Amino acid sequence: MNKNNLIRFAQSLILLPFVAGTPVPMGSILTNTTRDTVQTVFIQKQNIEAHDLIAFNQELDQKAKDLKAKADAIDIYFRDHGMPLAGQGEKMVIEAEKNDLDWRLIPAIAVRESTGGRNDCIKVENNPFGWGSCKIGFDTVEEAIETVAKNLGGNNPNTERHYADKTTKQILRAYNPPSIVLRYAEQVMKIMSDIGPEDIIIPAPITS
Repeated sequence: MNKNNLIRFAQSLILLPFVAGTPVPMGSILTNTTRDTVQTVFIQKQNIEAHDLIAFNQELDQKAKDLKAKADAIDIYFRDHGMPLAGQGEKMVIEAEKNDLDWRLIPAIAVRESTGGRNDCIKVENNPFGWGSCKIGFDTVEEAIETVAKNLGGNNPNTERHYADKTTKQILRAYNPPSIVLRYAEQVMKIMSDIGPEDIIIPAPITS
């Protein structure tokens, strides 16, 4: 009998005395061996659930540390270069994760397009990405980050034909084709590399 069936069997034994409506002493139904088996199964089940919960919490904690490391790398780059977008690192990483983008892509585009928010689009507000040829403004920088990330991730039905299922370099060439700026993709990717390595992570603690 496998573990799941044994658990169901044990549970049925617990419920059985009450089916007829009259409580029956547990000892009159379960032999000592069966009772010990049921107790062992429940202890094992509780141990498995506790282990899974600990592993899940550790995974969440690791993801939080990785996110912070990436956000810090972005903010440090912005701060070291005197760029107003310092402080937006966490938002950029979160939106990159949502849209399956390289975490460095959004900040690198902002650096290339507006020197990290220092030279935003003039005719519209809160657009440090040159989005929509600087003809589209946003209520907040956070909204601009969300919009650009969603589009570049191929998650806007109106623009997915340009960006969906493409590499970072292909995304950049669609965002600003070589016919307009010859080495735009290469320039942005160089900035990405300056911000940090793609696989920046905090090593997980060693557990026994």
